[in-house]
Amino acid sequence: QVQLVESGGGLVQAGGSLRLSCAASGSFVSISTLGWYRQAPGKQRELVATIAAGGNTNYADSVKGRFTISRDSAKNTVALQMNSLKPEDTAVYSCYAYVTRRNYWGQGTQVTVSS
Repeated sequence: QVQLVESGGGLVQAGGSLRLSCAASGSFVSISTLGWYRQAPGKQRELVATIAAGGNTNYADSVKGRFTISRDSAKNTVALQMNSLKPEDTAVYSCYAYVTRRNYWGQGTQVTVSS
């Protein structure tokens, strides 16, 4: 089992920045992939960014150049630095982990960007 706990959400004006953090705990040896998903009201959950154990990253086109994902594998943490935020970035952001062929998500943290 893997538990994921996010922090860092909040309310910010358009053009501002926020940093999300996630800590993973549980009974595992290592985490293959860490990442972030988001879900806006009335929309499906979508991938924001992922980072593999080797450091390879993947971003949604809508956040490329504005968001940066990073991880500390020794501490089992992942962060998402979000710059130049837009109102359309408003969503619940959930941490994601792929461990031993299973997907895990955290409870989520609300990010609201006002215009």
